Amino acid sequence: MMDFYQKVEFVDGEECKMVHTRSDIEIDLISQSCQIVADTLEMLSGHIKPGTSLKMLDQLAEKYIISRGARPAFKGYMGFPATLCISVNDVVVHGIPTNNTLKDGQIVGIDCGAELNGYYGDHARTFSVGNIDPKKEKLMRVTRESLEKGIAQAIPGNYVGDIGNAVQEHAESNGYSVVRELVGHGIGTELHEEPQIPNYGQPKQGYQLKEGMVIAIEPMINMGEKEIFTGNDGWTIFTKDGQDSAHFEHTIAITNNGPVILSQLTSNNA
Repeated sequence: MMDFYQKVEFVDGEECKMVHTRSDIEIDLISQSCQIVADTLEMLSGHIKPGTSLKMLDQLAEKYIISRGARPAFKGYMGFPATLCISVNDVVVHGIPTNNTLKDGQIVGIDCGAELNGYYGDHARTFSVGNIDPKKEKLMRVTRESLEKGIAQAIPGNYVGDIGNAVQEHAESNGYSVVRELVGHGIGTELHEEPQIPNYGQPKQGYQLKEGMVIAIEPMINMGEKEIFTGNDGWTIFTKDGQDSAHFEHTIAITNNGPVILSQLTSNNA
């Protein structure tokens, strides 16, 4: 099985290879792809309800992305068979859409990518299905907050470790665990580029961030223990203890004026 992301190991002071800095024009092109993905997830939000099939969500997303002149970035990537990764409850990431239907009380993570004019956008949100219990609500809130805290560290002169440490500190201080094997990444003319962006780490370690870098930060936070395993389909990643997991992701441009969230919903196209 080949995951979208590979395990990362930091060597203090060692720089990753092939880390790109992007021009303003390139960042604008990445932003255009990100906006299509943001609009796609916003469009899908109206369909996240009990009785909706995962496959129908995938079909809606594919049709919408194509209608915007873009290409679903995940479909066919390393053999992945769908437009969306749809991950319900104890599925961390990479869930393959099936004919299974959403049920009241579940949480569902939807990860989506699009390519337009040779540049990629990547974005993920976790949604509630109907009425969810307070424990799931808190997991989603803390995961979203962990992403925000990681984004705040994405400034020139900081390090990849500063991002991961901010995510880890907030998640663990709330009693949750951080998945180690799956990480964020650079993004641009490839869906996954260097550097890898773990959701854990020590401050001032790893690759130093520079103006013009574009990265995807994506906390994957478990309600229980951090251990995971891969299902029989070779893609779906589950929590080992069967407890729920949440996932939020934004694509970020690093600028001298602070981090810019390229996948923030800003248009009325959905």
